Amino acid sequence: MRKIISALTVLAVVCSTGMAQSLRWQLTPERTIRWKVQPGPAHRDHIEMSGRQLSGIITYGADDKGLLVLHKQLVFPMLRTVPNNTHASLRTTFDSTAIPAAAAGGVPLQLYPVAVELDGVLQITSRSNSDITVKDILYPSVDKPVFIQWRQFENRGSSACTLQLDSLSVERYTAAEKGVYGVYLITATGSRAGTFRLQPGEKLEVAYMYSARVVSAPSAYYSAAYELQRRRMFVQSLQENLVLETPDDTLNEGFSFAKIRAAESIYDTRGGLMHGPGGGAYYAAIWANDQAEYANPFFPFLGDAAGNESATNSFRLFATYMNDRYKPIPSSIIAEGAGIWNGAGDRGDQAMIAYGAARYALASGDTAVAQQLYPLIQWCLRYLEGKRRPDGIITSDSDELEGRFPAGKANLSTNSLAYGAYESAACLAAALGHKDTAAAWEQSARVLADAIERYFGHRVQGFDTYRYYEENTILRSWICLPLSMGIFTRRDATIQALLSPALWSPNGVLTAAGDHTFWDRSTLYALRGMFFAGATDTALSAFAYYTRQRLLGEHVPYPVEAWPEGNQRHLSAESALYCRTVTEGLFGIVPTGLRQFTMRPRLPARWNHMALRHIRAFQSDLDISVKRQGKSFLITVTNKRKEIYRSAWNGKDIITIKI
Repeated sequence: MRKIISALTVLAVVCSTGMAQSLRWQLTPERTIRWKVQPGPAHRDHIEMSGRQLSGIITYGADDKGLLVLHKQLVFPMLRTVPNNTHASLRTTFDSTAIPAAAAGGVPLQLYPVAVELDGVLQITSRSNSDITVKDILYPSVDKPVFIQWRQFENRGSSACTLQLDSLSVERYTAAEKGVYGVYLITATGSRAGTFRLQPGEKLEVAYMYSARVVSAPSAYYSAAYELQRRRMFVQSLQENLVLETPDDTLNEGFSFAKIRAAESIYDTRGGLMHGPGGGAYYAAIWANDQAEYANPFFPFLGDAAGNESATNSFRLFATYMNDRYKPIPSSIIAEGAGIWNGAGDRGDQAMIAYGAARYALASGDTAVAQQLYPLIQWCLRYLEGKRRPDGIITSDSDELEGRFPAGKANLSTNSLAYGAYESAACLAAALGHKDTAAAWEQSARVLADAIERYFGHRVQGFDTYRYYEENTILRSWICLPLSMGIFTRRDATIQALLSPALWSPNGVLTAAGDHTFWDRSTLYALRGMFFAGATDTALSAFAYYTRQRLLGEHVPYPVEAWPEGNQRHLSAESALYCRTVTEGLFGIVPTGLRQFTMRPRLPARWNHMALRHIRAFQSDLDISVKRQGKSFLITVTNKRKEIYRSAWNGKDIITIKI
C-alpha cells in the first residue's frame, strides 16, 4: 500500500502541473463540449466521424488571423482502389475552396469562429465582417455515402441585407485502372445559390453534399435535414444504453463520447458488417487486436445491434482461416474480406482472438453465438499449446506493435492474453456443458500464471515488476496486462512503475522508458488494470486526468491511437477500451457464464455512489448501483427494473450475479 501511495503522490504532482494539462474545452449543461474561441495563437484540431458508407476526418479551427479553418478528408471504404490492400479505400480531400464564396452587400464574407461544439456532430458558429453570422453543422450520413455541411446564414443587423451565394458543382473522375470497380465519380454540390434578401433576424440555409459512387451508378438525392435527424437519433440511441452515473460529470461525458466513436465506425462491406479502426487508413477490414481483442468484448454491454453483428461477423471471418496444420490465422482480413495482411507474422493473434471471442461469447448471453464461436476458440488454444516451450511460456513472432519496439522471442503481452483466454474459455466451456475441457483450460491458466511469474517476473529499473521479454532491461507499458487479466502477484510495484516518471507522461503511459512514444491502448489497459486490482483512488486520479486531457484538452473528444505515429488519429477501438475501463475496471465486471458474471465495484473514497444503467450484456437490461453505507457498501442489481440482487458488501469479496 505504501508503494501505491508513493505512485499516487508522483501522479498528483504531474496532474497539478499547469504545463501538464491545459483545458481548451468546457462541458455545457446540454451535455455537449464547447470551445469558446478567443483571440490569440492559431489552433487547429481534427475529428473523425463515420457512417456505414464513409468516414470524414474534419480539420477545423482558427488561423493566426482568427479566420475559420475547415478542411475535409473523406474516405469511402467500399470504393476499393488498386492495389486492393489494407489502405485501398477511395480517399479525397476538400479544402476551403470547396465551400462556395459568399458576399454581403457585395463585400466578400470573412468568417471568424467564435464557438465550436461537439455532441456527435460538429457545430461551428462564426461572426463575419458584416452583420451576417454563420453556423456550420457537419456530419456523415448514418447509412449513405455522403458527408454534409449544413450552413445557416443569419442577419443579425437592424436593416435588410443582400446575400450573394456562389454555386457549388464539383465532379472528379478517377482513372478506370485505379479502381477495383472501375471509374469512381466524386461530387460536391450545393442545395442553392444566387442572391437573397435577408430581413433582420431572417435566416437562410444551404446544404453542401460531398459524395462518391461508381460512375455507372445513378445519382442520388440527399436531404440534409433528414440525415441530421438520423445522425442525432443514432447518437441518442447510444446514450440511452450503458449509462454511467458518477459524481464526476467529466467522466460521465467522456464515457458518453467514447460510445459514439466505438459504435459509429462500422462499415457495410461485401463481407458483412466490419468494425474498422479508421484514421484515414484502416477500413473495410478487421484486426485480431483492434476488433477481436479490444472492441468486440465491449459491444454486448452497449447492446448496439450493428456492433454485435460486426463482432460475430469478424469471428466468422477469422474462423475461415482455421487449418489442420495450425498455421496462424492472419493478423488482419482486409478488402471487405477478400484478402489478408500478415506482414508481422504471428503477433500473438491467436491469444488475442481466443481471449476476445471467449469474452464476447459469454457477454452475448446467446447459446447459438457461443456454440458458433467455440470451435474457433478451441482451435486458437490448441495453436497456443503448440507454441508452448518446456518452461511453460508461449512464443510469438512479435506483439501488436509489430516490431516498432523489440519483443523478443516470447513477450508478456502474448502470454498475458493467453492466460485471459484460458480463463474465459474455461467459463464458456462450462456454460456449454464441456466440464472436462473447462477443467483442463482452467489448469492451463494456472500453469501459465506460474510460468509468467517465473519467466517475466523481474526487477526492472528498481521496480519488482515484469520484464517484457528476456533481454528487456527498461520498463515497458504492457507490464499492465497481468493486472487487467487478474494476475496481482506484482500489483503494487507494477502500479508504481506505471505511474513513475519513467513511464507516466502528460499523455498517459509511454511505450518504453526513455522514449517519447505513447499509445492510448496501453494507457487504457493500465487504467483498467489498476481499477481491477483494487488501487481505486490511484486509478481514479489517473483516469480523471486522462479523461480531461482527451475530452477537454487540445485534441478532443476521443481517445487516440498514438504519437508521433498517426498524428493522434481517433481510431475507434481505443474508445471501446475506454468504455471497458469503466465496465471491467471501475465496476470490475467479468463474464463467467452466458447468464452470469462476477464483479468487484471500485467506489472511490470521495464518491458516495455510482451506477451503470441499461447494461445490455447477457441479453438483459441491467442496472448496477453502488452506494456507500458506513464502512461497507450497498450493492443493488436490477434486470428490466426487477431487483435480482441486493446486499451489503465488504468491498473485498467477489460478487457473483446470476440472471
